Amino acid sequence: MTDQPVVLPVDDPALGPSPDLARARQVLADYLAPDRQQAEVQTEMLAFVDDHPDALWRSCLTGHLTASALVVDHQVERVLLLFHRKVQRWLQPGGHVDGDANLAAAALREATEETGIDRLRVAVPPIDLDIHEFRAAGEPSHLHLDTRYLVLAPAGARFRGNHESEALRWVTLAELSDLDADVGTVRMAVRGLELARRLA
Repeated sequence: MTDQPVVLPVDDPALGPSPDLARARQVLADYLAPDRQQAEVQTEMLAFVDDHPDALWRSCLTGHLTASALVVDHQVERVLLLFHRKVQRWLQPGGHVDGDANLAAAALREATEETGIDRLRVAVPPIDLDIHEFRAAGEPSHLHLDTRYLVLAPAGARFRGNHESEALRWVTLAELSDLDADVGTVRMAVRGLELARRLA
């Protein structure tokens, strides 16, 4: 992470799509890991990308790159989680990059599609990296190598979910335990809210 994040609106030219895996790799290589855990995840993700030239595509069955968004409200008090229909857990918006190596753009796109909130903005560089096994009925288990970004919601934002979720909810950090949020979600929320407060 850097002390000088840049906040980009959806129409910023820097968020244009790219098919070049090297662009995603550079984002991972430039990530300033805040601790040993994140440094180890960073090393694993770089090794995976180097070993899998098709890592941008879900057809890479071992695993693939994903991008997700910690959506923070205008008051910088709450984050938006959705109850994922497939995995039956409260998670942040996110998903497959589908060939787009612009990971920040993919995270912002997923956040917009899954929350229905207009005028979201994404902060770069990413705030967190995570590798987890994805398991869902009817699909073989595989790895999601997730790059996570802070996404800022405008004042008065109202969400509306899509077919991928059963419910959406603004929650405080204290409420994450009530939703059985996993360690990675809590870690991301702590870091994202801290950064959002600095940007406010």
